[in-house]
Amino acid sequence: MINLTDSAVNAVKTAISSAAQPASGLRIMVETGGCAGFKYMMGLADEAKPDDTVIERGGVKVFVDNASHEHLSGTTIDFVVALEGSGFTFDNPNAKSSCSCGKSFS
Repeated sequence: MINLTDSAVNAVKTAISSAAQPASGLRIMVETGGCAGFKYMMGLADEAKPDDTVIERGGVKVFVDNASHEHLSGTTIDFVVALEGSGFTFDNPNAKSSCSCGKSFS
């Protein structure tokens, strides 16, 4: 299961409402790459793909492909506003290590 904090849900809702193209949810993927082996990828999506798991949190649909699902199980996604910048953070219990940017893990 993937969890979104209230802050993350609000950030996604804001992004969906102001998107240039219609979107019905957030796609989250894990791809090979980054400085630690895997990297998180996110973007708005208009619909689920046939192999997606669809999770709904706080009225937001999250689309996760089957290959990424095992890497993201139990992950909590937050949206943080800080002096250094704002953005999504991932608390992933499956990550053995992560890089300093927080967007890559192994």
